[in-house]
Amino acid sequence: MNKQEIVKRDFGSFHSSNVQELLELKDDLYSPPFIPVKLPVFEFESPFPFGRKTKKKFFYIEEACCFLNHGAFGAVLKPALETVKLWQEYVEKQPLRFFDRELMPHLVYITKKLAKFVDCDARDLVLINNATFGTNSVLTSLSFKPGDVILTFNVTYGAVKKLVKHVCERTGAVNVEAQIDFPVSGKQQILQTLSQFLDSHPAKLAIIDHIPSNTPFVMPVEEMVDMCRTRGVLSFIDGAHSLGNLNLSLSQLQPDFYVTNAHKWLAAPKGAAIMYVRRELQPIIHPAVVSHGLGSGFNSEFIWSGLHDYSPLLSLHTVLDFWEAVGVETMRTHMHTLAREGAGILTKAWGTSLAAPEDMFSSMSLIKLPAAIHSLFDNIDYSAGETIQNRLFHDFNIEVPIKCVQGHLYVRISAHIHNDLQDYEKLAKAINMISQDKGNKLL
Repeated sequence: MNKQEIVKRDFGSFHSSNVQELLELKDDLYSPPFIPVKLPVFEFESPFPFGRKTKKKFFYIEEACCFLNHGAFGAVLKPALETVKLWQEYVEKQPLRFFDRELMPHLVYITKKLAKFVDCDARDLVLINNATFGTNSVLTSLSFKPGDVILTFNVTYGAVKKLVKHVCERTGAVNVEAQIDFPVSGKQQILQTLSQFLDSHPAKLAIIDHIPSNTPFVMPVEEMVDMCRTRGVLSFIDGAHSLGNLNLSLSQLQPDFYVTNAHKWLAAPKGAAIMYVRRELQPIIHPAVVSHGLGSGFNSEFIWSGLHDYSPLLSLHTVLDFWEAVGVETMRTHMHTLAREGAGILTKAWGTSLAAPEDMFSSMSLIKLPAAIHSLFDNIDYSAGETIQNRLFHDFNIEVPIKCVQGHLYVRISAHIHNDLQDYEKLAKAINMISQDKGNKLL
């Protein structure tokens, strides 16, 4: 069967084994499937009304809540969740028709759209439910022998650290952790740290957070990937916070592996993420859940991991349409500018500083809490941060994480299109009020 016939034939005859054929079609031969639900059409006046108006119209976030923790689990766009419901209803009208006849071409279609958004070949990209699934798939697929080194950092995401420990216990591989000291002086500090550790600990795999979750500065991943490549080290980039937040070009970055979530900065429904794997490595990477696609090709293996709700992935049409209607760079510039200005409000109000240079942050910033807050505790640790975080939530209705980093307390602020400067002003005042509890130890 030639490619022209693939385009014209009934999509109902497609199964996971046909996914590879469909992904290989060039745009002039590819015909997208008919979308059976009515997707919203976005038309916005310029300038777009970022802030409270956007929060009320496009998000479900409680109006009274000062929500500065978009970086945790995101916050879904209303139109996207409404699209999810439409897909769910459509599926249940004739479940066999959808899962056996229609699903695969729709998943291929959204894969193609996402591949353009992150600038890579669609054959190198797979849809997954979350970054954790992708990370598990890669690390459990790679073959480690006793003594193989897996390099991580002290800022590596906690769940990934646990996975690496599990893999090492099973295989005899060794985890070596590189230390990044705070405050960070600049990207050269990060590159020097990686270079020194790769020179002293020849590694098989280096796991690098594009934006570490607890300490959200942007890693110089392009230089780090190059450094790994020249030393023959596989690079795995945990980009959980990158999709939507950063101008991501996987064809330029060319890591060996890259995972990122759509539910965070892209504001998609929970249960939508993507994974990139370099073409040469695809034959050895298999999903953590093996199903019908096994043996049919890389994309086919990942496209079906058993029956689950695929509507979050299908709703990405609506999410991407929203971003394009507002303007991708317009949204991203707003978030980055707001995070910088919000951090400026806090450092000025508290007389403190950032945990890294301003130009190393994107839609999140990490700001040191004032000395008066530190003086409220006998010990500065995780529980001290949790105490302040809970005070902010219960007494001020501010949702923001407090991080303990190398014996100091920092606040990690997020900036999305539903935020405005008043949110950071409220946080600044709240911390100053809490810091007045002088003489009353909180812990």
